Amino acid sequence: MTKAPTYTKLPNDDSQRNLTIADVDTLPHIGVVGDTYTILVHGKQTAGRYCLIDMHIPKGGGPPLHRHNFEENFSVLHGEILVTFRDTTQVVRAGESVNIPANAPHHFTNTKDEPARMYCTCSPAGQEEFFMQIGVPVPTRTAAPPELNADEKEALMEKTMKLAPLYATELLV
Repeated sequence: MTKAPTYTKLPNDDSQRNLTIADVDTLPHIGVVGDTYTILVHGKQTAGRYCLIDMHIPKGGGPPLHRHNFEENFSVLHGEILVTFRDTTQVVRAGESVNIPANAPHHFTNTKDEPARMYCTCSPAGQEEFFMQIGVPVPTRTAAPPELNADEKEALMEKTMKLAPLYATELLV
């Protein structure tokens, strides 16, 4: 039998915080690692508790092997992705969710011809700031980021490697 958690008295409502309604078509879209991300709920809107990111993952998309000091949850809305967690790879399909514990090495990729779409929740927030620092603006939620030449790719990797530790992230490449 599981013991119920002990809670303290709830604090008063924080009237300085407002309801957030995210309209994906009116928010900025950013290209990151060949994917297109839209920040639906920013950590500034949740007092840093979490962020919510709409991810459009084309064939071959997804980040390299990495880890970070926060929890990450993927809820696949359309298509499927391959998630590698530590040394195990699993298919995660539309309607399924996966939680990545903090500090665990992982990555995901889309191996199918059709794009995958998923929501990514990071708790606490902060990853959205990292993405905004390294990403490039794109016009729509499904637009592909611009192709980078070799020099641009190298400069982006240097920038990413420099900024990653500031956002509790380590690239394992």
